[in-house]
Amino acid sequence: MTPSPLADLSAQTSELLSTIASLATLDELTEAEPRLTGKRSLLSTLQKSLGSLEPNARKDAGALLQEARREVQAAFEARRSTLAAAARAESLEADRLDLGDVVTNSVRWPVRAGHPGLVASTQRELEDVFVGMGFTVADGPEVESDWYNFEALNIPPAHPARGLWDTFYVDLGEPETVVLRTHTSPTQVHLMEEAVAKGSLPIHSVMPGRCFRRDTPDARHLATFHQIEGLVVDRGIAFADLAGVIETFTRAYFGPDIASRLRPAFFPFTEPSAEFEVTCTICRGEGCRTCSQTGWIELGGCGMLDPAVLSAVGIDGDEWSGFAFGFGIDRCAQMRHQIPDMRALIDNDTRFLEQFS
Repeated sequence: MTPSPLADLSAQTSELLSTIASLATLDELTEAEPRLTGKRSLLSTLQKSLGSLEPNARKDAGALLQEARREVQAAFEARRSTLAAAARAESLEADRLDLGDVVTNSVRWPVRAGHPGLVASTQRELEDVFVGMGFTVADGPEVESDWYNFEALNIPPAHPARGLWDTFYVDLGEPETVVLRTHTSPTQVHLMEEAVAKGSLPIHSVMPGRCFRRDTPDARHLATFHQIEGLVVDRGIAFADLAGVIETFTRAYFGPDIASRLRPAFFPFTEPSAEFEVTCTICRGEGCRTCSQTGWIELGGCGMLDPAVLSAVGIDGDEWSGFAFGFGIDRCAQMRHQIPDMRALIDNDTRFLEQFS
């Protein structure tokens, strides 16, 4: 008679529990996780050996093995919680300040009230402009799945448009590809999905936030930047409505002496599409380094929602239409305050920052 592969299960389980209890740090626990609870652990190996047993014996042995696995997993998670709490307490103790020393020495550096950074204050100003036009303000996650960042926006795998963003990919151990969002457009997808689920169409909203692309920093580009995008989904929306919103925004934010123009462009998620430009506020249209001698600065893109985007979230394109637009908040700040080089926004030079207090 073939001996059961689980004959020593009780002793083996006790040994695993003792090993877990002996691990002293989170790093040790993480390193040991594959051999304790992973696919190549002892209990996983025993699971594979059950096939050699008779059906009745296999059922009883499987139940014992599952109970052992639950016991080991519970002990592992409990040990993780204990070690995490200990590490947190140790970190807090290391960061603890001697208040007596702080009070004694703080008089050397008079405390001054802080103020929002230029990008933050610009974002608030932009939000105020659009709220005044009847838009709501929405927010979304900075880490998105490939579907929300690309596919729902009519950018399938291998689409040439993906190469324009040189995306930062994030390894979270998820089966689906995860990226740092390259635009705030995924928030538009979330909003449309929510509106469909709740039956709350139409949508008139803007979405400000931080985005990430592998751009080489120069006078007009940063790898980490900020956008504000807008979305309108309603009945009877036309391109003229989009142009009117762009014109109203330009005059409200930059002033009546700054002109805007729409140039034909291509974006996978809008059709027709356009690029939105304003007169360069640095040279007033004469041509300079910032505008590459053109007299115009591109703020972003816009266009009518592609029917494929509406279809992806379950919106009937025959009943509803809409438009989307997106501008760089950093670029707006650059143009509004006539900053020749956008890299000044991240240099942390107090001489620069204090000008906007």
